[in-house]
Amino acid sequence: MNSKYKVIKFKKNKFENFDDLISIEEPLEISLKYKNQDSWETNSLSITMRTPGHDKDLVRGFLFNEQIIENLKDIENIESFGDKVGQYNIQNKILVTLNNSKNINISKIKKDFLTNSSCGVCGKSSLDALEIIKKDKTPKSNPKLSKEVIISSPSVLKKNQSEFTKTGGIHASGLFSSNGKLISLREDVGRHNALDKLIGDSLINNRLRPNDQFITCSGRLNFELVQKVLMTNIGLMIGVGAPTSLAIDLANRFDMTLVGFVKEDSFNIYTNNQKVIVS
Repeated sequence: MNSKYKVIKFKKNKFENFDDLISIEEPLEISLKYKNQDSWETNSLSITMRTPGHDKDLVRGFLFNEQIIENLKDIENIESFGDKVGQYNIQNKILVTLNNSKNINISKIKKDFLTNSSCGVCGKSSLDALEIIKKDKTPKSNPKLSKEVIISSPSVLKKNQSEFTKTGGIHASGLFSSNGKLISLREDVGRHNALDKLIGDSLINNRLRPNDQFITCSGRLNFELVQKVLMTNIGLMIGVGAPTSLAIDLANRFDMTLVGFVKEDSFNIYTNNQKVIVS
């Protein structure tokens, strides 16, 4: 989703007025409705800055990745609500009704999961905390990827971005099969939101096949992005940019292969090179 803005561009020693397409960023308030003993309660869970569109996928992926739900069957309903607001006339509130809320600790959730588009999920910052949630490592030797598939995946991702070609200001995450075929793609101004949307879409459409798939993301790879992919049990992740130190530590702990700085003729393998075919 984008909009035209008037821009003044300086180029070749002169100024020029033109209309530029800019990616829209709007807040999305996520609320949970759940049963507390014999009565229903509704509480605001988080506010995230996102690009409007595929909001339900974003919410599904976010709730699953953070293990607020263990299965999509825990969600009874997702619906947008409230007035259409702002210059784009859209609803910026979404309500998730849970049918299995016996283990919901809303005070802890509100403390741990206040988000925004730049930092992702704040509050859960230790490897030990994630290990409590995820017990098993990813497959150590699968998927197997050729050099050609690794090098081509960022360009395939970019070519299939509908918004990037218009605005140049939006991130993407793509689910690929091990032969390099793009299965699904989602875009958002927030890297974390793009990945949540992708995983939410993959869950609802039963697309996940961890032994034969990998995920490629635009930009750099940090702890939050790696932990979201780990929840899908996919053990190979590619980033156009560099990983952070904590992302590498986390990938190592769960046998994930982390590939970064992918160029036309080069890339770096930061962890577990068993999944990359080098011959």
